[in-house]
Amino acid sequence: MVERIQTPDPAWAAVDSYIGDRLLGDAPSLTAALLANAAGGLPDIDVSPAQGRMLHLLARMAGARRILEVGTLGGYSTIELARALPDDGELLTLEIDPHHADVARANIAAAGLDDRVEVITGPALDSLTTLTGPFDFVFIDADKENNAAYVEHAIRLSRSGTTIIVDNVIREGGVLDADSDDVRIQGTRKLFEMVAAEPRLTATAVQTVGVKKWDGFLMAMVK
Repeated sequence: MVERIQTPDPAWAAVDSYIGDRLLGDAPSLTAALLANAAGGLPDIDVSPAQGRMLHLLARMAGARRILEVGTLGGYSTIELARALPDDGELLTLEIDPHHADVARANIAAAGLDDRVEVITGPALDSLTTLTGPFDFVFIDADKENNAAYVEHAIRLSRSGTTIIVDNVIREGGVLDADSDDVRIQGTRKLFEMVAAEPRLTATAVQTVGVKKWDGFLMAMVK
């Protein structure tokens, strides 16, 4: 997720807690994954519980049998996405940091999902060139300066109807700053320009607020 810059409205986190208490229920393996991530020194940049469940539901709604994730971290979103798969489904997730990948593999195994998840270590732009599609659902949550390139690969590895989700595209409003010297903001703006000009995609973006502050997702479907 985006680094926290602005002071959040306390109600945002309170509403997230309300959503979690009423709708998400207990998720021991997800809680354990967050604890393992913290113990392993991973940054606290996972999607929120509500956002993770949203990804799970979107993948199920898409009827996904093959999922591609770019950016694993400790596997929190990976677990939610893998649980949306049928028993014979497959999820490939790409992580540049070997330590993060090891933590994620342990978390995924503890959740009983290692039979359908493969964590591939290395720069995602390199790994993506070795993959064969099509994937039914793609979630991108990695280095923002390469988002446009990741989406281009996602399209190549897609079929008509594939869903593509990109995280952290609002950046606390930073996406509006054309003169920003932040490569993540410039990468996000390049993403919007690329998607807007791409005739194979139908897309929108949605702002979110909550425990992860102010950010949002870009959502697209391949025609």
